[in-house]
Amino acid sequence: MWWKYLHNSSQTVKVTLQNNAWVRFAAARCGPPGGSKGNIVVKMDFEAAGKLLKGIAAAALCMVSVSGPALAQQTGRGWNEKYVPTIWVDPDGCEHWVMDDGLEGYMDNHLTRQGLPVCHRRNVCGVMNTDQFFATDKYYISPANQQRLAQFFQNSTATAFIIAGHTDSRASDEYNIRLSYNRATAVAKVAAATGANVVDVRGYGERMPVASNNTHAGMAQNRRVEIICIQ
Repeated sequence: MWWKYLHNSSQTVKVTLQNNAWVRFAAARCGPPGGSKGNIVVKMDFEAAGKLLKGIAAAALCMVSVSGPALAQQTGRGWNEKYVPTIWVDPDGCEHWVMDDGLEGYMDNHLTRQGLPVCHRRNVCGVMNTDQFFATDKYYISPANQQRLAQFFQNSTATAFIIAGHTDSRASDEYNIRLSYNRATAVAKVAAATGANVVDVRGYGERMPVASNNTHAGMAQNRRVEIICIQ
């Protein structure tokens, strides 16, 4: 069995074991244009072969490291790409430095001179009664209601938004979680279409009621989508 360790335009080196005691190297070299090609066979023990293989590996690594920057210059990616750090606001309203080149990313907390995290004030700036925006068990928003929502996001002075969906206690917990999340996602899509920065979308189902689910009026209050503004 042959193992190919190095190949370039001038030489190919192949290695095989013989009788578990010797290593046979066959180097096929290309001659000058129009000339003849020759083969060189070298026989050596394992210790010498190991040293040679280390040298071959180092040469191959050198070839990759030299050609890498040239490739990057051609593609515009990798070593010569300009990194531009940006600020990302997490769902709790706190800032982080973020830098990502598409292959790997880096993130760190944005701190004050006193070492405290830079966080923004959060408040519920909009509450949508889902009975007015969604049909029963649905999460489609009509064009007219989409226009109302878009107007809200365009007029807001918030720097970022969190969208949270809620339901009453009817149906299963799993179903309510999914329905509330889908409704929040529908609102977030309208927000994103206006250029608003939506940092998180949440579906709480029936787990965070604002009124009793024992009355119809209470259940109607719990069926809602909250828009949380980060200032």
